[in-house]
Amino acid sequence: MRHGRMALVVALAVQAGALATQGPAFAGAARAAAPTVVPLPAAAEAVPGETFTLRPQSRIAVAPDTAGTRRAAADLAAILRPSTGYPLEVSAGAARPGDIALRLSDAADLGDEGYRLTASRTGVRIEAAGAAGLFYGVQTLRQLLPPWIESPTVRPGPWSVSGVRITDTPRYAYRGIMLDIARHFQPPEVVKRLIDRAAAYKINVLHLHVSDDQGFRIAINGRPELTEIGGQFSIDNDPGGFWTQAEYVDVVAYAAARHLTVVPEVDSPGHTNAIVMSYAGPEADPVLPDVNCTNRTPPQWNLTGDVGYSALCPESPHTWAILTDIITQLTAMSPGPYYHLGGDEVPPTTLSHERYVDFVDHEARIVRERGKIVMGWAEISQANFDASTPAVAQYWNNGDPTGPAGDSARHAVQKGMRVVMSPANHMYLDMKQFAGSPLGLEWAGRLDVAQVYNWSGTSSDPASYIPARTLSDGTVLPAVTDANILGVEAPIWSETLRTLADFEFQAFPRLPAAAEIGWSPRAHPERTLASFVTRLAGHGARWQLRGANFYPSPQVPWRVDVSAPDRVVGGRPVNGPIASIAAPGVPLDRVSATVDWGDGSTTPATLSGVSGTNKTANGIYTATASHRYARRGVFRARLTVTTPNGSTTAPFTVTVLH
Repeated sequence: MRHGRMALVVALAVQAGALATQGPAFAGAARAAAPTVVPLPAAAEAVPGETFTLRPQSRIAVAPDTAGTRRAAADLAAILRPSTGYPLEVSAGAARPGDIALRLSDAADLGDEGYRLTASRTGVRIEAAGAAGLFYGVQTLRQLLPPWIESPTVRPGPWSVSGVRITDTPRYAYRGIMLDIARHFQPPEVVKRLIDRAAAYKINVLHLHVSDDQGFRIAINGRPELTEIGGQFSIDNDPGGFWTQAEYVDVVAYAAARHLTVVPEVDSPGHTNAIVMSYAGPEADPVLPDVNCTNRTPPQWNLTGDVGYSALCPESPHTWAILTDIITQLTAMSPGPYYHLGGDEVPPTTLSHERYVDFVDHEARIVRERGKIVMGWAEISQANFDASTPAVAQYWNNGDPTGPAGDSARHAVQKGMRVVMSPANHMYLDMKQFAGSPLGLEWAGRLDVAQVYNWSGTSSDPASYIPARTLSDGTVLPAVTDANILGVEAPIWSETLRTLADFEFQAFPRLPAAAEIGWSPRAHPERTLASFVTRLAGHGARWQLRGANFYPSPQVPWRVDVSAPDRVVGGRPVNGPIASIAAPGVPLDRVSATVDWGDGSTTPATLSGVSGTNKTANGIYTATASHRYARRGVFRARLTVTTPNGSTTAPFTVTVLH
């Protein structure tokens, strides 16, 4: 949706007490006052002179007392309790001063996913018309608090939020991530962790690519061969695997609790060698050779990244019996509105245009008969769709969108289809982020943060990325505009990705850029790359504290954050850890620290921790120091941390009792 006049997003970073935050350039107050919320809220304004501080007696007050408000309160408490150590009782009814209030209202202007958040000295209030809006308001609040709020262990605080009023609604209804669990099998727990990471950035669709040439990953009742034969491998002959239907249903429910809708995809007629091998390969029993339209007879396993060689035969009744069973069972387990039938990369040398169109038309009928909206890669716009029946084409081409490369989306618009924008050269997060990366491919180029955030073509925005085009015969193919766009999606294919850490490294920091394209109003003056990377600078510490992997891109001015708790010691010697340091992208040997003990003496601190590699981010560093005070008393000490980009200081108090 479009939005009217927007207020500038305000300063949302906190520097107080034992938590210190500073940017790599260490530019003082100006950098510290930069916004910290991603995606950029639609409208926000500062409330001068107001600061909310979370305290041990603070509660989370819900109204009305419903399952939706209780769930949002539980989500918030799960974030805040480990790091603060506060009980944060969830209470129904009116909020007291110092509370966080979660309210469902009939605010029609907020829609299903919007929210209003206000922070003042008396408390925080999050208001929404639906449970999703409350959830997204909670995600914004966690970003307004200092990064150490993400710690799994108690930190000193203070836990303060500058006064602010935010009204926020999404631009697009569809904001997706695609996970490929077919090329390299991933267990449900990996997908759940990625759901958690995506939900924090208001992603609301999980597109699961569950079948490809290398493997079939969901058990289908009555067809054990699909997983027993088709699920035994991954690409490069790595181990395979599959989910039971109970595991799939559990992941769907897990995603729904975080307001992500699961869209299942079994790609066809191409990318189907695992299915073909299950029924026409040497292990099949019985062998059904009429399903095989691959370029080999009999078919053979190909566990490379080759594409375009496999297909199911549209003339085979066995093809349709198999696909009908798959579609019937997957749609029954997926409460969302969409079923993705794939439809990409089937060259005419594998299936003629006419046979391809017949195939897509037939499969689309099966999907519609089960009450779902047909979705597929943009090639399906060749088939016989029209405006009378909803359908969605996912545009993925990486060519110049002003030319023929954009025609699949233009044809979709001609036929009344909605479009999900996933141009590979801007949104495929499996592409390498830097030269020599051991993860990712390069066929669509290398995608850094800037490439994901700023699209090429006629502008950097999805709504003007594919303009109208006039053919040589004078035919005008229409532009793809906001009226045609359902949303955006960032796919992560898994040819080179084997672990959760691999997926996270490819997703962050680029997925937040894709999320902002989908959520934030294009007309907002802060919807710029410069603003985005400044707001993202403090998120590296958050990812480190959550144990999430990421690529510390040099395009982001990562902040250094220090947590130095006050200390009370019975005797005069002080020994051991004194602080934790988040310094994303800075190797351990490039960080130093000194302690001013508050009694006129200064000593170096010893730093320990794990530096990053070419596919892992560095961890949180620990500063350890020793000092003997000459007398008892209260001493105001300071830890100064220095990196190649500058220095920052964190105060802490040492109380010597004897």
